[in-house]
Amino acid sequence: MAVARLMTKPTEPTGSTSPRAPETVVAYTPLRKQPLPAGRPREWYVTHNRRLKAMRLAIALLDSGIHYPATADNTCIRSTADRIGIHPPSDTTCRMVRALIRYGR
Repeated sequence: MAVARLMTKPTEPTGSTSPRAPETVVAYTPLRKQPLPAGRPREWYVTHNRRLKAMRLAIALLDSGIHYPATADNTCIRSTADRIGIHPPSDTTCRMVRALIRYGR
């Protein structure tokens, strides 16, 4: 099946025969963080932040080529945390990272 490609014409003639300069790729900038909702028990905030840290670490481990929970021991997870610039995770967070890797397959 043929696919049509939409081409747009420039609004003004450039007067130049040289090709256009390539567009610059803008680096990814994270979104501004929203404040957490008020009025929840402290334990909710602790587990919420623990899940966020575990997700960041799991993504970093998967990007670095660690795809099996057996190869992600605590020292590997903590060294990854140091490499991406977050505080070393607790044993509970390391367990959560391994669970995310295991069940994300």
